Order: sequence, then C-alpha cells, then structure tokens
Amino acid sequence: MKVVLTEKPSVARDIARCLGVNNRRDGYLEGNGYRIVWAFGHLVELQEPDQYNKAWKRWSLEGLPIIPERFALRARGDAAAQKQLQTVKSLLRSADEIVCATDAGREGELIFRYILSWCGCESKPFKRLWISSLTDEAIRQGFAQLREGRAFEGLYQAAKCRSEADWIVGLNATRYYTLKFGQGSQLWTLGRVQTPVLALVVQRDREIAEFKPKDFWELHTLYREVDFQHSGGRFEKKEKAEALRERIDGSDFRITSVKGKQEKVYPPPLYDLTDLQKDMSVRHGFTADQTLRLAQSLYEKKHITYPRTDSRYLSADMKPQVKPLLQTLKARFEPQIAALNLNQLALTGRLFNDAGVTDHHAIIPTTTLPRTLAGDEEQVYQAVAIRFIAGFYPPCLKQVTTVLGEAAEVPFKTTGTVIEAPGWQTLYKDSSSQPAEQEQKILPAFEQGETGPHRPALKQGKTTPPKHYTEATLLGMMESAGKTCDDETLKEALKEKGLGTPATRAAIIEVLVKRNYICRQKKLLLSTGTGQRLIELIADEHLKSAAMTGEWESRLKRIEQNEFDPRQFMEGIIRFTRDIVGSRRPSDAPADLGRCPLCGAPIIEGRKGYGCSDWRKGCKFVLWKEAFGAQISRRMAAELLRQGRTAEACRVTINGEPMPAVLTLDSRGEIGVDAGLREPRH
Repeated sequence: MKVVLTEKPSVARDIARCLGVNNRRDGYLEGNGYRIVWAFGHLVELQEPDQYNKAWKRWSLEGLPIIPERFALRARGDAAAQKQLQTVKSLLRSADEIVCATDAGREGELIFRYILSWCGCESKPFKRLWISSLTDEAIRQGFAQLREGRAFEGLYQAAKCRSEADWIVGLNATRYYTLKFGQGSQLWTLGRVQTPVLALVVQRDREIAEFKPKDFWELHTLYREVDFQHSGGRFEKKEKAEALRERIDGSDFRITSVKGKQEKVYPPPLYDLTDLQKDMSVRHGFTADQTLRLAQSLYEKKHITYPRTDSRYLSADMKPQVKPLLQTLKARFEPQIAALNLNQLALTGRLFNDAGVTDHHAIIPTTTLPRTLAGDEEQVYQAVAIRFIAGFYPPCLKQVTTVLGEAAEVPFKTTGTVIEAPGWQTLYKDSSSQPAEQEQKILPAFEQGETGPHRPALKQGKTTPPKHYTEATLLGMMESAGKTCDDETLKEALKEKGLGTPATRAAIIEVLVKRNYICRQKKLLLSTGTGQRLIELIADEHLKSAAMTGEWESRLKRIEQNEFDPRQFMEGIIRFTRDIVGSRRPSDAPADLGRCPLCGAPIIEGRKGYGCSDWRKGCKFVLWKEAFGAQISRRMAAELLRQGRTAEACRVTINGEPMPAVLTLDSRGEIGVDAGLREPRH
C-alpha cells in the first residue's frame, strides 16, 4: 500500500481525484492502491525547554544559555491535531511505500520530515512529489515522475537548521532581555530575524525624528518657455546662487548641445512572492500577509502556480507551454492577448533562465481559469496574469532629448521625453503603478548655437527626511538585507542574503505588529515606543544586524544545495547565543548614552556627570555620577536615559538609612529612587 502525506486536506482531495482514490475513511482517503492522509500544517514541533530539563522551566540568568545536546520533537497540543497525528503514524508505519506530497519548499519539507521522525519512520525510503502547480495535469505528471526523497536532504537540513537556530536564539535572547530589563512585568521577545527587521524600522523612524531640514536654492532659467536648471545642482547658501543669477541676468541664453537617443524600457520581470506583495501593497494597500493568503488560495484553487517562490524566471523547458497557456487565457484577457502574435513570441532570456530557477519558477497563471473570484482574489489574479502577458509585449520606446545651454558661461540643462510606442505599458494605462502617460515632456525643436533672451530665477526648497516604511518598502529592505538598491541585477544577487524567505517575511511583519513593536498607520509601518525601547536596550549590534542575519540566510541556502555543513552553521549559532548571554553582555556600556530628557540632544560624559551636548545653547540638564550615595556608572546612566530606571537595584542612602533601590529618571530630568522592589514575573 502506498501512503501519500499532504500538508492540507484540500490538497489530499485534489490528489485523490487525480489518482482515482474515492473511499473516505476517518482522517484519510483510500483506493486504487493508495491511502492519502493529511496534516494540518505543523503537527510536530520542537520540544519546550522543561521537556529536556525540568530546571529549564524556571527563568534565571544563571541557567542561560539553554542549548539541548540533541533536539527532540513533540506532538502539537490541540486534540484534533493529536488525533490526526495518530492516524498518520499508523498509516506511515504500515506503508509499503511513502510519498511526501507536502508543499514543495523548505517548510513543507520540514513538516514531512518532522512527522516522519516522530512516527519512527526515518529509515523508511520515500518518494517526493515536486510540483509547481496543483492543476490535474501537474499532479498526474508529478506522480509519473516522483523523485527520490533523499535527494532533498539538503533542503531538510536547511529547514532543520532554521528551526533549531530560531529556537536557540529566540528563547535565550528573550529570557535574557526579559530577566535583565523586564522589571518583573515586561516580556521582551526577540528573534533571529524579527529583531533585525524591527531595528530597520526603529532606525528609519529615528532618522526621521532627528532630521533637521535645511534650506537650499536652485538656479533656473526659462528659455522659449522651457525650464532649464543649472547643471551644478543645488546651493546651500543663497548668496552663491544669487551671485550667479545676477551674473547671467541680462545676458543671452545659448543652446550648446542637442542630443536625442531612443531608449527601450522592457517589460518588468515576472513576479516572485516578494515582488507581488510589494506591488499589491502599493496598488491596493494589501498587507504582505494578506497577499500571501490570497495567492495561496488561488494556488489551491489551481489558478496560479506555487506562490512561495523567490524566482522571477521560467525554466527553458517551459517554452512550449507558453502559446497554449496564452491561448487559454484569451477567454479572460482577449483584448490584452489580441495584440500578440502567438506564432512569433519572443521567448528570450529575460523570461527563461534555468540558472534563475531554484526550487520553483516565477508565479504565473495556469490553464485552469477562474469563473468568479472575490474582489481581493481577483486583484491578485489580474496582477499575475497581466504581468505574465506583459512579458511577451514589445518594449516601450522613448525618445529622450537632452538639451544643454549656457548664459554668461554658466551651464544649464533640460531633458524631454516623448513616448514613441508605449509597448507593454498600454496594459497599465489605467494603473496608478505604471503612469506611462505622465512621463511625456515634449520640447520644442532646439538648434545648437541658437540664442535668445531668458528669465533666470531662484527657487528655494527644503531638504526632506527619508520616508517611513510602508509594507512594500520594508519588504524590499528585507529582501536585500537592509541595502537600498535600484539595480535589478544587484537586487537579484542581494536576494541570496535577504532577511527571512519569501514564505516567512509576511509572518515576521505580523509578529512585530502582534507584539506591539510596530503598528500600521494607513499604509505606513511605524515603530512603537515599546519597539524603540527594545532596540535601545540591545547594545549587541550583532543581534539587530540585518547584514549578519542575511549572511545566515545565505548559508541556509548553501545548505539546501549541499554546499555548506549544517553542523558548522549550528556551531556558529551556538557561539553567537553564548555571546548574547555571556561575555558580550548587552548591559555593558553602549557607545550612545541616550538623549536629553529636556531637549532631546545627545548626552555626553563629563568628569563629574553626564550632561546635555547642547549646554552651550542653554540646556542645563546634568545627571551627576553620584546620587543618593550611589555611584552611577555609564551603563546605569544609559539605562536611566533610555528607559527611565536602572535595570538592577543598587545600594542607596535615604534619610541616613542604606537600602537597595532602583534609580529612576523622570521627564523633567529629576532623579529619584524606587525602593518597592519586586521579583521578576515570568
């Protein structure tokens, strides 16, 4: 008997129909030599600390770090999951052949392998169903070409390392910071990926809060009713700009160069999950999690291919499928496809690149067309289908003219753009994300050497702060590990070192929102006071480093490809965790003490105290190095300035009586004591 394990009941029903399995049993389907059983996602998970060692149930600094010698598994807690797991166990143990039919990705592999291990069937051979869509044709073809299960050992090892690394770092960092800074009531939750993502948001909000706009001036002149701007850029001082304006005032303007060139703007690449999430956020305000759920629903309904992909290419062997797919899509997108010659499609390397396809190709529609879809699902489906169709359209052709001129030897420049053939952009003429018609700037026919009067003028402006993150821009920064990049080729390279994976980024954002570290304000993602306080507490830069977390993700991908030793990865994680709770203590003095409670300027250390750096401007705040008989160290000063109280009690003297107390600092900059000490609550 062949036993097939799927990730969800709906997938089990689809496979059963394709394999002619019609008999319903309690928790599985049977027939035609198959038993098809399903999980409910993660039926098996890593054990809790006290299941390894009862002493680990108690939260204490002395017990850290908590690192099991060998990880063990447990059944998920709810009754329905445990009942189904027993059914799975019984079937797997009696199976002659096992087929893994969970989602074809890292988490799907982990779900299957953890269940296989918990059921004691690790040594049994198994096959792997590896498909990119759930159409009947794809399922039948996949079962006709089942792969050897052990060929995916690298994928499993990467998933296992990710799971165990997140357990070790998250648990130890959370306990350490909660015990050290929680004041008995605040639970500080940290994570290997979520903390660097939070740090990105906090850093951006801090840059905006601290931003001080500066005036600047630009020198423009109007010649033949066309605006020319000084080629030298902005001026920080009005006097310099004014001097140039006076110099050219009254002189003739002369055209020194007229150059035109045709530019081709090719269609955008096909969607991967992150790009789809970014686009849906910009165009419709969808959250990343919302887009993922909609895409997953469309996948399970067989309308699009596997959504949890980081590829934007198709494999070369898919070229013969393109024409039939476009012919099928005509029923829903006849006006868009009518412009294409299906017998002369451009099947180029822009779309087909075997090296750019790893586990799954880009997200595209399937030949299973939807009849009716809910509004939000329709938006996602339309986006996927139009992006696919656009890939076979001609490029947008633009005529770009650059005109240089001068007045009194002061250089000026203007640029005009005329769209000669919109090409693929006609598909987006009604879309706010592709405003092709707004790019037109038609210039008159200038000739080199012509001269004439002009009207110079100064334009004043102010520098603007960086923008708050939106769902789309934060996903972009997660994808590139915090590096801003506009170059598409470099973007692809940075994907190898992104924060999280396409499948997990939405969940990471949702966790930060749920824990009140960030909040949504319309389309913006803003850090909360709680999130800012947590990042301020973390003096260990590695724990909030997007670059280092991106390096970890890069190594996990190399483990998938059997190019990196999983043991070496875990050894690095364990060393890192020991550093967090050991020698590199986050409570050690941070380089940045904090901000003045009165004016917000940085605090600097002096011989007798910690004072405001804006003292020359009249700010009188000073935190003396001795208060209530206690010596205030640099670390304690940072705690007072950042969170309003010291993390631990110290010996103070009140009314001549020594006692333990926590020092406090209020918004007026006045220091006090809190002798009502409490034991930490966990």
